[in-house]
Amino acid sequence: MADKKKTRGLGRGLSALMADVTDDQVQNDVDASQRADIYVPIEKIVPNPDQPRREFTQDQLDDLANSIREKGVIQPLIVRKRDENTFEIVAGERRWRASQMAQLHKLPVIVREYDDTEVLEIAIIENIQRADLNPVEEAMGYRQLMDKFGHTQERLSEALGKSRSHIANLMRLLQLPDDVQDMLKRGDLTAGHARALITTENASELAKKVLKGALSVRQTEALVKKSVSPTPEPRPKQVKVKKDADTVALEGDLSANLGMKVEVDHKVGGESGQLTIQYTSLDDLDELCRILSANR
Repeated sequence: MADKKKTRGLGRGLSALMADVTDDQVQNDVDASQRADIYVPIEKIVPNPDQPRREFTQDQLDDLANSIREKGVIQPLIVRKRDENTFEIVAGERRWRASQMAQLHKLPVIVREYDDTEVLEIAIIENIQRADLNPVEEAMGYRQLMDKFGHTQERLSEALGKSRSHIANLMRLLQLPDDVQDMLKRGDLTAGHARALITTENASELAKKVLKGALSVRQTEALVKKSVSPTPEPRPKQVKVKKDADTVALEGDLSANLGMKVEVDHKVGGESGQLTIQYTSLDDLDELCRILSANR
């Protein structure tokens, strides 16, 4: 019988990064050489080809390069040895890029032994913790952690200090068309605007209207609602069949257990029907998804 696949934790992840530079090691205005394992020629340092962060803001790189020219690289890069003459970046690609702009010849590094899985996991977690990450990049980071390492939203919430609803709401942004995601990456749309567009099939068209009209999030929600729910044609009234006592009792039990309104419409004389669950917030929807996925 094949062994069951064990669920991994977050590995060494962020805790490994934090352990590399502890409070005991760091003093105010301490020189980087006191913390670095070695100094390495910058041409012998190469980026991680699987680095999940693909976009680096030029203005921020310029600011960091100016700081490096004035004060040097305060925090060493974390690297692993790739071969006898080359070191691969585990954490610190922005510092490496800015140091090239500042024309530094050597960089302080901390050398660690990580396998490919740990390198990717640490890179993703480090990027997620960055304050300047755009919503799409952050969502893609969560998706990578879940797809590659089997982490659940609850596990990520606990480990990264983010609420489960925050993680779930961001990951929904990945349902948007690529052009709308690009608007979000550039900052043309806010996450609030983008979330309002998720439920519509013509998100690209509506996003252009939002930009052209400089609509607020509330106005965007109204625009989406109008496009999704046009004025319906009047339908003939249907005679409502009175439900039997057992069905009413079942509705009451399900509603009490879920904390949401549940309706059961059973076809008279048949064995089929329809069960409807009404949720009033995204948190309710998250909870419902969690319950339905629990026994998979």
